[in-house]
Amino acid sequence: MTTLVFGHKSPDTDSTGSPLIWEWYLNEVKGIDAKAVLLGEPNTEAAFVLEKWNCDKPEILSELADGQSVVIVDTNNPAELPANINAADIAEIIDHHKLVGGLETKGPIEITIRPLACTATVMFDLMGPDAQKMPDRIKGLMLSCILSDTLEFRSPTTTDHDRALAEQLASELNITISQYASEMFEAKSDISAFSDAELIRMDSKEYEVDGTKFRVSVLETTAPKLVLDRKDSLVKSFADVAKEDGVDQVLLFVVDILNEEATFFTPNELTKSVAEKSFGATATGDTVVLPGIMSRKKQIIPNLKV
Repeated sequence: MTTLVFGHKSPDTDSTGSPLIWEWYLNEVKGIDAKAVLLGEPNTEAAFVLEKWNCDKPEILSELADGQSVVIVDTNNPAELPANINAADIAEIIDHHKLVGGLETKGPIEITIRPLACTATVMFDLMGPDAQKMPDRIKGLMLSCILSDTLEFRSPTTTDHDRALAEQLASELNITISQYASEMFEAKSDISAFSDAELIRMDSKEYEVDGTKFRVSVLETTAPKLVLDRKDSLVKSFADVAKEDGVDQVLLFVVDILNEEATFFTPNELTKSVAEKSFGATATGDTVVLPGIMSRKKQIIPNLKV
């Protein structure tokens, strides 16, 4: 049976690139028949990265068969995976997020969760000496994943190990990190083709705080004005998205990569309360700027209070 390798829903660069990296490793190094798939359409940055490194976009998985052998990467959260994930045969989990709980396996498996900024960095370590066998396209994907998840080392999730690996890969590929990262972030900032609902769901995770279910959405951009200019229509879409997705409230953060701050949408009393209790911010209007807030994983999710 072919082993499917996939990351979370609403795939970003790490959840698009890491399945392809591990597909290569399983097929070419371990001799295991593996296939990378996605759980949704990749975002614009991930699509740019695929084209840059001449990688075909993986098939989007429409249905997961019970008993299917799978490797889960870049998440361990059942809410971000197919509804029947526990009926699959989970062979391995590789991640860099906190342990959520809820996944069940048919037997003992390899689970690697490390406090690094990027799943691709974890994969490099797991490969050991075999990492030297990576072709340029796989190195390019790995570099892209690290630059994306660290926001070119601006994110507080960045470790010295992530940075050193990115610099090593860039040197081997003859890539200038600042120039390439700018190209990636420019691609990520192009939101013109997306509806408000698509933007809200583009990079989002479901998270529950004291019985209140949130869709926590983050838009990382070098051009925040393009998002903020659509504030009124985005806010109007919150209720429909929340209803359709079975959550109580959408929390939308627009991360300004260059100025290293986030604008949090606070259109109602609940979101204003979240701003005050979670970040010590006073929201008098329908948005509030949160200086230094860059990471959902390290700064937003752990601090959420209602």
